[in-house]
Amino acid sequence: MFSDLMSAVALVGSPETLFTIIVASFFGFVVGALPGLTATMAVALLIPITFLLSPIAAIASIVSAAAMSIFAGDIPAALLRIPGTPASAAYMDDANALVQKGEAGYVIGASAVFGTIGGIIGTVILIAASPLLADFALTFSSFEFFWLGCLGLSCAVLVAGDDLLKGMASLMIGLLIASVGMDYTTGFPRFTFGSWALLEGISFIPALIGMFALPEILRLLSQRAAVRKLPEGAPGSALSKIGQAGRRYWWPSLRGSVMGTAIGALPGAGADIAAWISVAVTRRATREPEKWGKGHIEPIVAGGSANNAALAGAWIPALVFAIPGDTITAIAIGVLYLKGVNPGPMIFIENGSMVYAVFLVFLLANLMLIPFGWLGIRIARLVLQVPTTVIAPALLILACLGAFAINSDMSGLLIMLALGGLAAIMNASGLPLAPTVLGIVMGKIVEQNLMQSLISTQGDLLAFFDRPGSALLGVMTFAIWGFVLLRSLFALARRRSPR
Repeated sequence: MFSDLMSAVALVGSPETLFTIIVASFFGFVVGALPGLTATMAVALLIPITFLLSPIAAIASIVSAAAMSIFAGDIPAALLRIPGTPASAAYMDDANALVQKGEAGYVIGASAVFGTIGGIIGTVILIAASPLLADFALTFSSFEFFWLGCLGLSCAVLVAGDDLLKGMASLMIGLLIASVGMDYTTGFPRFTFGSWALLEGISFIPALIGMFALPEILRLLSQRAAVRKLPEGAPGSALSKIGQAGRRYWWPSLRGSVMGTAIGALPGAGADIAAWISVAVTRRATREPEKWGKGHIEPIVAGGSANNAALAGAWIPALVFAIPGDTITAIAIGVLYLKGVNPGPMIFIENGSMVYAVFLVFLLANLMLIPFGWLGIRIARLVLQVPTTVIAPALLILACLGAFAINSDMSGLLIMLALGGLAAIMNASGLPLAPTVLGIVMGKIVEQNLMQSLISTQGDLLAFFDRPGSALLGVMTFAIWGFVLLRSLFALARRRSPR
């Protein structure tokens, strides 16, 4: 073990690997900060470069770019209310509200610091509990994934606020959009209107750009030409405020990190779902519910910690069982195979130095968030000084490029425009957008696992509670639904009772 660790230090400490980590981090920073360009896209763009690198340098490029792009997605979400990555949308409202109060440096710095904390905690768990957590994740069947998806949909209503009906209505819109495409079991087209571009469903990235970016860009275009002048933030440096937040909200950070690692270890989950669930759980457990949505740091602490922790968690099944936890690790596994390294149980015996090198790369990649967070703070000041008439057209071009780049055809642009119009109508009606987005993400996961389970049991609904894990998740789901329903009924009764 000691010899493997020393070999790993030598591998990671080589000039090639260190230079790769720095360059890939900068690349991930740029890609993540552009609306619509996800961490997966950043990693996919690096694939041709990995052919020229050693195995550990190739993996270092993937890990560094992914970790940095997930953090960098918070920058446009905070400054422009346009999420750079899907996970950033989970706490975008509070981040942007803080920026409007003059706290841009505080928000971006906190995102970097707590993203680093979450990534390091996730890496420690990855090192200590890889076989245990991977074995647990491997026992999940379609029943457990169905209930996990239902828990995710429950979070959509939880993050919507106190208006249950509006949250449910928004969620139903998201599920309706998710149902577009071919039926999972029969292959029959649904709501495609004869368009081949819709056979695979609504692409999520153009939908995200349309629902969040387009309305905000149109709002900026409608404003008079002016440099945005934000009020001065509360007294004190950003660093001291981040320290205060760390002391006050250490538990949401720790809980988000552990939760993100556990969710990331489940194949098919990932940072997006982890961030939403972490923010939803924190919102229900908070002692300051009145501050949420008005510029509160707690959701940024919880969501940011879960993001990077989930990235580390996804490598647990990837390293131990060669089962990708998300699309990023799927790419990484393919790169390892190309380099002649076979992930799986035997890698700990045959190539232990590679495993320890991956652990060290995770630590370095997450520590790189701190200097790039400082860079993000400096960039924020420049962005906020750009007139809206300059920045809005540039953002519109980037949004169109991001929507077009997904499938390299006009379907992405049309989806962006259609859902941008829908988002404008929902904003005017007071319907929250977050449940719709989560409905689009989770809808297919719930449907596919529901149909697999019903087919395997020939329609026996009791089978959803036969397995211990499935029964536990099912009871948790019904408990959340019951809690939300009872709370709404009590609130309605209080409003109707005479004073």
